[in-house]
Amino acid sequence: QVQVGESGGGWVQAGGSLRLACATSGRTLDDAAVAWFRQSPAKEREFVAAIRWIGGRTLYREVMKGRVTISRDNAKNTVWLQMNSLKPEDTAVYYCAAGSYMRVTPADYNYWGQGTQVTVSS
Repeated sequence: QVQVGESGGGWVQAGGSLRLACATSGRTLDDAAVAWFRQSPAKEREFVAAIRWIGGRTLYREVMKGRVTISRDNAKNTVWLQMNSLKPEDTAVYYCAAGSYMRVTPADYNYWGQGTQVTVSS
């Protein structure tokens, strides 16, 4: 069993930055992937970025490349999501998830956090 928990959300003006943290605990992640998804009202949960625990290979949602960076600290069992140049349309609940495969669909991830709200005002 793997537990994940998000932190770092909040309110920011358009053009600002936020760094989200995903703390993991439980059994060793081994070669798992940790991903960030987001969901805004009336929309489906969508993929943002993912990183492999071993090796650090990353995958990004194409339209967000250049504005977000995913990284990990293996010693701290933490995955970070740095978001820059935020836009009002980035407003959503951001979720961290862990799974065996680095893919872009929510169904491929077994373990989920409760989410952290990000609000970007214009």
